[in-house]
Amino acid sequence: MTDLYVSMAVCGAAVLLSEALRRTARLLPGAYWVYLLEAASTFQLCCCTHELKLLGETLQLEVSVALTITYTMTMIHLLTFREATCNPSGALESVCRGRSSVKAAGIVIGCQFAAGFAAQFFAASVWSLGLSEVHIKHQRFGFRCFDPLGGTLIEAAAVELGCAFFVQAAAMHAHKLDETLRAHFIAAAITVAVYAGGSVSGAVFNPVLAFSVQFPCSGHSYPEYCFVYWLGPVLGVASCVLLFEKIVPFLSGKSSIRPDRPAVQKKTR
Repeated sequence: MTDLYVSMAVCGAAVLLSEALRRTARLLPGAYWVYLLEAASTFQLCCCTHELKLLGETLQLEVSVALTITYTMTMIHLLTFREATCNPSGALESVCRGRSSVKAAGIVIGCQFAAGFAAQFFAASVWSLGLSEVHIKHQRFGFRCFDPLGGTLIEAAAVELGCAFFVQAAAMHAHKLDETLRAHFIAAAITVAVYAGGSVSGAVFNPVLAFSVQFPCSGHSYPEYCFVYWLGPVLGVASCVLLFEKIVPFLSGKSSIRPDRPAVQKKTR
């Protein structure tokens, strides 16, 4: 249990650090606060996922414990991220909806990937302190991670597409629920997706999170990981938006669904 407590403390430290950056972002002029908000929130998401992925792979937690942690951390992320999407798919969706320019979306995506890269150094720095047996063991292996895919490339890409579609659909329809239930609804959807697809691809369904957590792992090349973790989620989000905002309204003769805010698509461990 000591290892679990240490990992929770590391995640807590990442959340507090990111929250300090988010509060600082409010002081910035113009649109600069948006970029720092995205960077800080993406950093938090990636740092926590690094830690919880290592914990889950090393200790082989019971399913109920792992899912409880996933749900709890997802709720924390949803309640602290504010307007940040922490996902390139969200930035691209904003461009398609006309809420953001291509330049602004490009800067947001750049901030997200920079934060994902910084999270790798943060995680390695924490692990090098040897705060728990899990960290010490990982340090002995040079912080290496191994093939995250439990199926073929096609199977893994299909799972990432399906998870992204499922979570995007939940986020697009969450506005129909009472405001107090929306975060719980999305967190439950993400937890279900992680449980259903985790053994095949890790159920990341977020390109920048995959870049930070999965790409450094051995077993496959970068182009193969791009196929699974970038193309799969982007197609999943695009197909979901197309289905519920174009095809379904066209077939039913009703107006398109207009969520109250951009669809949220985040992944925790």
